[in-house]
Amino acid sequence: MIVPVAPRPKKKLAEIAAGIDVGSLSAEAVLLGGGGVIAYAIISTGVDSRGAAEKALSTALQSAGLEFADLAVIVATGYGRISVPFAHKRITEISCHGRGAFYINPAARTVIDIGGQDSKVIRLDDEGRVLDFAMNDKCAAGTGRFLEVMAAALEVKLDQLASLSAQASRGTPISSTCTVFAESEVVSLLAAGEPRAEIARGLHESVAARTSSLVYRVGLVEEVIMTGGVAKNGAVVKALEEKLQVKIAVPPEPQITGALGAALLAQDELAKTEGFCHPERSEGS
Repeated sequence: MIVPVAPRPKKKLAEIAAGIDVGSLSAEAVLLGGGGVIAYAIISTGVDSRGAAEKALSTALQSAGLEFADLAVIVATGYGRISVPFAHKRITEISCHGRGAFYINPAARTVIDIGGQDSKVIRLDDEGRVLDFAMNDKCAAGTGRFLEVMAAALEVKLDQLASLSAQASRGTPISSTCTVFAESEVVSLLAAGEPRAEIARGLHESVAARTSSLVYRVGLVEEVIMTGGVAKNGAVVKALEEKLQVKIAVPPEPQITGALGAALLAQDELAKTEGFCHPERSEGS
């Protein structure tokens, strides 16, 4: 489960691969070389996807004591991958998240990824290839954005939502699946005197119910690994474990899985060629 960390390579002597994952709420960059992860960075995306990609990469490079010229190949993924013109290749999130999860845990067969504004479930074969997947990218319900809105309605910080939920012995059922309607429902429940902790638990159970429907669409096969920013919310993980009746593994840093997979696929490109030059225009996915 622990991502291998490579010794810092000497400049110009190691073939360094970079993966960049530009999501709706955050951008991640991972540098690979010498047999493992050299450095990574996570920053907020904001309104400038290209700027976020550049900042994530430059932060990771600075952490490793490297420069852009030291990179042999860059692969971009995520919804904002089109906004990374300095990438040599762009690859879909499904491929990158599957590859990253399998690298972290080769026993993984079902990958649950919940990001800022989408959620996906990927089923892998014994060699880490994607067999099937299901994705919710049309509605914010069941995503990080959903939890962010609900935390604001409950007047707690997002990182306090899980601890608030843990105070409840039961969850208040949340009937609305739409984020806007669920927010109104939470406000009404608060006005009716419903305990905030029980509402919080009900919200996490609502996310678990919505995500489990994606799991059942692709077929539940153990081991199950959860990635993405929402994997840092222990209440969501626990609710999913109870709903699916399985143990769910969470990587030490679940948010970089997509960027890690992109970097691994960048290494594949290196293996197929003698290395990339630095073209100004990247190829499409």
